[in-house]
Amino acid sequence: MRKPLRMPLLLLALLSCLMMTPFLSQADDAAGQSATEEPVKVNASTELPALQKRLDSLKQRVSTAKADKQFTTLNDDALKLVSDADKLAVALAPQLAQIQGQLDVLGPAPAPGTLTETPQVVSQRKQLNNSKALLTTQIEQSKAIAVGAQNLSSQISGLRRDALKTQIALNTGSILGENFWSPVFDPSDKDASRFDDFGTQVSAAWHQAWSDDWRFGSAVYLLLALAIGLFGRKALDKPMNWVLPRWLPQGRFRRSFLACFTTLSTTLTLGISMQLLCYTLTRLPDTSQWVLEFADQMVELTYFSAVIAGLGIALLSNSHPSWRLPGIADPLAKTLASFPILLATFIFIFGIIEQLNALVGASIAATLFGNGLAALLVALNCLIAPIRVNRIRRKMSAEGEQTEARSTVAGLIHLVISLTAFVILMALLIGYIPLARFVTFELLWIGLVVCSLYLLIHFVVDLCEAVFSPTTQSGKLLKSTLSLNDRHLSLAATLFSALGKTSLLVMAAVALLNGTFGTTTPMELLIKIAEIWGGKGLEGMNIIPAHAVNAVLCLAVGWYVLRSTRRWLDNDFLPKTNMDRGLRASLVTLFTNVGYVLIIMLTLSMLGIEWNKLAWIVSALSVGIGFGLQEIVKNFISGLILLTERPVKVGDLVSISGVEGDIRRINVRATEIQLGDKSTVIVPNSQLISQNVRNATMGNAQGVATITLTFPLDIDPEQVRNLLLEAYKLHESILENPAPSVSFKELGPTGIVLSVTGYVNSPRMVSSTRSDLLYEILKMLRAAGISLSQTQTMVLEQPAPKRATEE
Repeated sequence: MRKPLRMPLLLLALLSCLMMTPFLSQADDAAGQSATEEPVKVNASTELPALQKRLDSLKQRVSTAKADKQFTTLNDDALKLVSDADKLAVALAPQLAQIQGQLDVLGPAPAPGTLTETPQVVSQRKQLNNSKALLTTQIEQSKAIAVGAQNLSSQISGLRRDALKTQIALNTGSILGENFWSPVFDPSDKDASRFDDFGTQVSAAWHQAWSDDWRFGSAVYLLLALAIGLFGRKALDKPMNWVLPRWLPQGRFRRSFLACFTTLSTTLTLGISMQLLCYTLTRLPDTSQWVLEFADQMVELTYFSAVIAGLGIALLSNSHPSWRLPGIADPLAKTLASFPILLATFIFIFGIIEQLNALVGASIAATLFGNGLAALLVALNCLIAPIRVNRIRRKMSAEGEQTEARSTVAGLIHLVISLTAFVILMALLIGYIPLARFVTFELLWIGLVVCSLYLLIHFVVDLCEAVFSPTTQSGKLLKSTLSLNDRHLSLAATLFSALGKTSLLVMAAVALLNGTFGTTTPMELLIKIAEIWGGKGLEGMNIIPAHAVNAVLCLAVGWYVLRSTRRWLDNDFLPKTNMDRGLRASLVTLFTNVGYVLIIMLTLSMLGIEWNKLAWIVSALSVGIGFGLQEIVKNFISGLILLTERPVKVGDLVSISGVEGDIRRINVRATEIQLGDKSTVIVPNSQLISQNVRNATMGNAQGVATITLTFPLDIDPEQVRNLLLEAYKLHESILENPAPSVSFKELGPTGIVLSVTGYVNSPRMVSSTRSDLLYEILKMLRAAGISLSQTQTMVLEQPAPKRATEE
């Protein structure tokens, strides 16, 4: 039975092979035809690692790039890498299509148990599948490299926009050039697409806010925002005008409180209004991330602009001219009323433009346009305001009206604002838009900090005076509770106001050094003015002068704080204590010297100088001390000893090396001694330490007025003694205890020598008292008929010289 079955099976297998022959030959012919038409193959195995290596190298270079030229080169390299990766993917696509065609010709592999294929077909299908998988992987890798390079290019563009805030020495073209206005008249397709996308998202959120489900809430929030923004501050002013004269004590605290309240109310009303307006969109569930971020930025910018407007309204105080803090005439205040509001409006509008450019990733041209236009309008505003003020002053002077008393500080502020505005305009005209933007926002930030500091200092000082005044309820309560007198209250007011001013100055310094509107980096403002006109010469420089600016600010602020504190200690605080004048002068001098050392150390730290790298300075100082600086160092150390041990102090009457006078000042190197004729002798401090010094006033020493007189032998000593004692007792400067005394000094052939002694309160009174006593004693002796002993004089006469004999 098995043999008959084998024969049909063999015939069936033979018939199958014969039937498959045409298909196999057709596959071979197709493979041969495709081989002849195959394009030049790309060696992706070597090109893909090279592309990946280029991408990794670009990422490393981006992390260290700082200059604009570096970012430009990196962006070009990234775009070139995108193009190369896309070309590789396009070149591999035909190969993948060809292999897929061969696989289609071969068809799918037969199921197990069906007809078997020849080993040639099986090997060919396996080889084609492996090639297809490899090509697919390579194409995906090339596309991934292209996407990574494209993302890196976008990142480089963002870093370049951020770098424009610090690359202040970059010449980007004048505002009069065509490139500056190209974003308006010829915007790029990418910018237009991104702004259209953002507008579409805002429009979608706005339409959703007014849909049936959200319409009522949107209307409520919108009406609240408009009501608070337009009428909020005026609504708060009326009750405050009623509260101030009834609840606050009379004095300057009312005006400083009103100024602070005006600033705070303006800021809060405008800020809350913007928050409510933005909340109509941000509360929606489908609001995009761009709209949410933009709303947060609008709220922050509104608060900043509102602070500027509020400070201007509060300091000008046109609603209450009699309570105005700065001494500004009413016509000038009315003239300047619109400038703070315009300035705040410009900052808000163009700040929004700058934030929007950063949010959507706009091009560098669009970013520069927004920065340049904002700087231009702010500079014009800051330049027109002083011009109008000067014109109003000249008009008032011509009409005979009285203007405000101008101070040096006010004139300096006026000059700085005008010069800064001129610098901004010049930078815009010659093409340094990043520099103009930097100076503009630095001017705004410094102006904001200074105005806030001015307002808060007045508020703190007036508050301390009101709290510790003996005439207010708080002062009376402190006096009765703590058993204080008026002097203690005055001292407390001075001390607490000084602490408040010091705290405000420290916070202002920190704000100036570590905060700038529109940036998160410290301020950078030192460039070489002579190279500004060099154009491309500056572009090759990487100028980021944050350390230098911080050092200059630290030095200026530290010097001002030290100078103000020294003046406060010397004139306000220490005179109210029970310290003597010499101790007060020593404390002030010691405080000043320590302050200078600290300022120098802080300034060097701000410059980025590390103390562990100053070994060469220490070595140089050691050599210098060994040769020429030893006297200076010795006098400096001696000055510190004089200020701490106080063997002599300011106001003492000292005598050293035949020089006698009052100590007027103890400096770092030498001490000034004023003589009786008002001339000054400079004595090195080391001599006051190493030599014998007579301090006539140390320990409250009394002065001794001693007069020694010589009388003839025939006088009555008792009569003369009583007369001298009477003259001393009658003088008002002679102390009763110890009592005056007369001593018999000498009895000789020339006469009787008597010495009379009396004590006075101070050695400085000895000279004048002794002179007065001599006048009185001479009168009394003449009245009593007593004469002083005459000094015997021997005259030696020489014979006249003989005349020379004539030859």
